[in-house]
Amino acid sequence: MDKELCYRAQKAVVQCITIAQRHFQHSFPIPSVNYRLRGKTAGKAYLQLNQIRLNPVLFQENQQAFLHEVIPHEVAHLITYQMYGRVRPHGKEWQHIMESVFEASAQTTHNFTITSVQGKMFEYQCGCQRHQLTIRRHNKVLRNQNSYQCKLCMQTLVYID
Repeated sequence: MDKELCYRAQKAVVQCITIAQRHFQHSFPIPSVNYRLRGKTAGKAYLQLNQIRLNPVLFQENQQAFLHEVIPHEVAHLITYQMYGRVRPHGKEWQHIMESVFEASAQTTHNFTITSVQGKMFEYQCGCQRHQLTIRRHNKVLRNQNSYQCKLCMQTLVYID
């Protein structure tokens, strides 16, 4: 991970914590940040560890969105946990922190292009269309641990070799 980008991420985290401290008149510990998140997820908050994990590939490709959306999103999870305990992940408490404290949109998902982090996909067929399954789901089908159905026609998906 680029040192400048790490610095900017840490600065964004500290800025969010400072804003929350002013708003709640309460001291919050600065969370640790690491860049070991893989897959299609942009960020993840580990509540009891007071830690944020960021996807380094998506961060590199979407720097401004990470600094202004993803990092506040994850810090809001930590603040929510510290203020209210265990509540719904994107519930009213989290939404309040996002909108009223951080003055950010309370989006629960990102719209980043994920082609650079998306693994190999496997093509399946039902009675009405073709479906793309991830390698994880494909392997579960191969090991007879799971089967998947089309939500439209309700037929079981069959692998197209």
